Amino acid sequence: MRIVVYPHELGMGGSQLNAVELAGAVRDLGHDVLVFGRRGALVERVEELGLEFVEAPPPGKRPSPSTARALRALVQERAVDLVHGYEWPPTLDAVLAFPGGRHTAIVSTVMSMSVPPFIPRSIDLVVGTEQIADAERRSGRARVSVIEPPVDLAHNHPTSGDASAFRAAHQLDLSALTVVSVARFARELKLEGTLTAIEVIGRLARSTPVQLVLVGDGPARDDVARAAAAANAVAGRRAVVLTGQLDDPRPAYAAADIALGMGGSALRALAFGAPLIVQGEQGFWRTCEPSSLDRFLWTGWYGVGEGMHIGAAAFDAALSPLLTDAARRAELGAFGLTVVRERFSLTRAAEVQAGIYADAASSPASYARASEAAAYARYARYYGAKRVRRALGRESMDDFNAKPVAGRGTR
Repeated sequence: MRIVVYPHELGMGGSQLNAVELAGAVRDLGHDVLVFGRRGALVERVEELGLEFVEAPPPGKRPSPSTARALRALVQERAVDLVHGYEWPPTLDAVLAFPGGRHTAIVSTVMSMSVPPFIPRSIDLVVGTEQIADAERRSGRARVSVIEPPVDLAHNHPTSGDASAFRAAHQLDLSALTVVSVARFARELKLEGTLTAIEVIGRLARSTPVQLVLVGDGPARDDVARAAAAANAVAGRRAVVLTGQLDDPRPAYAAADIALGMGGSALRALAFGAPLIVQGEQGFWRTCEPSSLDRFLWTGWYGVGEGMHIGAAAFDAALSPLLTDAARRAELGAFGLTVVRERFSLTRAAEVQAGIYADAASSPASYARASEAAAYARYARYYGAKRVRRALGRESMDDFNAKPVAGRGTR
């Protein structure tokens, strides 16, 4: 098949990194794959994988008529069979480019914690957790599959990053245990846990040799930097280190004695053999161990706790035993590495994805026009409500991570 993969952006981030690495793995199965999108840091990874990159025009408002026209021209020029949009803006751009009755199939992947209701039900949808898939099926969506965030184990493994150089470059304390988080500093979903980890480690560092290394950037960077400065003042030393965004975070993962994370970042940490504490919202922190694995396979390496007021205590309860027990750290690191190798390999995910492509191309939905009209009506209502929230100063930067499905209860 000839396939266009269209990530919502090509800056560093889990959804777009999955898009690029899966594109390379599907290409390796014998398909003709190119990446379409706006230029960003991950273009280097696209080129490293030997994939062709075609730059999209500036987006303007999304969905973007100019991007839809460019996508349509690319598909016609290359005789493309299928367009795969990651997250809702590329999906709606593709629907705009190829309205109902099209010959070009569309697949949509949503790695956010809930699915926007305006993605047409006629489109084959891929989500990252069984829990979200279950919610979508219960809502009446039939064409939904699950691909858990894959990990390129040839690229991410315990010896693929230079931990010593990383420690030297960021002047880390070689006598302290290193807790590492690689995450975007977003206000929705992640900031609460990041601030909790900073506060707790700043307090523990007064009497315990521990340091927190935060790798990332984003709109909440100033909040994170202020919290880190306050924690370092409490600790009386440099206990919280901000590295900024790293185009290649593998050395940071390799330097971790303990990792914090959610979603794809959590799984990449496991690939380096680090014991993992999974971060969520509303005070959720839980160690990845045999007793918690089924929960994470259902919710997608994330969770929702009982309230922000318990976050510091929950994090301390998860972290402190690992700080004092090297054997436990080694045991849980080995357990996580086995899990990611057996279940989350990029090769396995690519085979599943290729099957989804084949189904989408061979069985187009007969009700596409009606489905797309209903979806655009839902989008119009969403956009109108968003403008009202913006006028009131209540707008969320990422509505579909701000109100997640995943983590709210278990099976």
